[in-house]
Amino acid sequence: MNGSVAAGGGLAEEVIRLTRRPSGLGFNIVGGTDQQYVSNDSSIYVSRIKKDGAAYLDGRLQEGDKIVAINGRDLKDLRHMDAVELFRNAGYDVSLKIQRRLQPQNGPVGHRGDGDSGGLPLAAVLVPGLALAAAAVWILLRTLKHISSCLLPLLRSQRCLIKADVKAY
Repeated sequence: MNGSVAAGGGLAEEVIRLTRRPSGLGFNIVGGTDQQYVSNDSSIYVSRIKKDGAAYLDGRLQEGDKIVAINGRDLKDLRHMDAVELFRNAGYDVSLKIQRRLQPQNGPVGHRGDGDSGGLPLAAVLVPGLALAAAAVWILLRTLKHISSCLLPLLRSQRCLIKADVKAY
């Protein structure tokens, strides 16, 4: 595994190792002693995960995570630009110690409690389902058209016989 998790006091702590890509580590930060993101807290937080960046591809770092240390260096009491410089100069393989608030688990197993089921997006289920339903309707209509094209002449001939029989009486 490329990280470890420890929980305590409603916080999960994890060490995440990322490999820098040409575009960087793939996330933005906020916070610092001069730009507090949370009132009375000068910690550094992840504000955005960039799609297809190192953090996005790894999948563990989340927006809102508090970054406690980078490569073992504590980020406490740093100005924002000083923290940015630490990230820029952290090297190719970067170790992030992060903290994340634990969400209460009131839903079914696998429910993350943040409004995201952690499963497939709804469109990933609906689109193939609708395509399958449309194909089934198309097959049904084609079958009905074929049946009606075979039955109609038969029904017409039966009517003709019935009409002929009625006229004969």
